[in-house]
Amino acid sequence: MLSLINIIGTAAGVASMASFLPQIAKIWKEKDATGVSLRMFAITVTAFTLWTVYGVLSQAWPVAAANTVCLMLSGVIVGLRLKFGDGPHKEPSHSEA
Repeated sequence: MLSLINIIGTAAGVASMASFLPQIAKIWKEKDATGVSLRMFAITVTAFTLWTVYGVLSQAWPVAAANTVCLMLSGVIVGLRLKFGDGPHKEPSHSEA
């Protein structure tokens, strides 16, 4: 039974971590993060911080590790939102100069 619990916990952690990768790739490729809600990610970062602290304090290292990675990935999205939040920056055309 413990083996099944560990498999489920590992799968949950991997799925949580992987869920951020498509968003990061999309923002990076398009250089556009206008659709990313900073309010939602503020809550997400807070939640992952609390889960990480919980995992450390309760010595639940898989919880702490998975949520630390998710915290970093959500932090990357916040950083990209701050960098590309206005959408892609277009070079001025020669006719505008």
